[in-house]
Amino acid sequence: MPAIRVAVTIDAPRGVVWRAIEDIGSHVEWMADAEAIRFTSARRRGVGTTFDCDTRVGPFRLVDRMEVTEWRPGRAMGVAHVGVVTGRGRFTLRGLPGGRTRFSWREDLRFPWWLGGALGAVLGGEVLRLIWARNLRNLKRLIEG
Repeated sequence: MPAIRVAVTIDAPRGVVWRAIEDIGSHVEWMADAEAIRFTSARRRGVGTTFDCDTRVGPFRLVDRMEVTEWRPGRAMGVAHVGVVTGRGRFTLRGLPGGRTRFSWREDLRFPWWLGGALGAVLGGEVLRLIWARNLRNLKRLIEG
């Protein structure tokens, strides 16, 4: 499946954007498809943090199991999806002139056969791209106040 990519420019410095996303538990505040996050490790941030995210996309509900694989404060956060849907995701932050930040989100996901396998990934990928673009607009509004 081709990677799903979305991005937004936020009128705030990278440090401010990072502080808004480093609290993984707060992602439900701006991610419309994330209903709840439950940590499954003692860690709440950094590489090795694990958590389950109750995810809903239309009529589909699943528990997305994730592990943080990259943690570069102010720059990048990466996760491995290790549940029903597998793959990797990554947030990157790039400083722009005028104290702004470019927030980019990339996901490379594999869907099980009962969610349509490769065909489901293509169709689902477009739906997810639209949802995640909205999520980034939500994050932008949250940060910019």
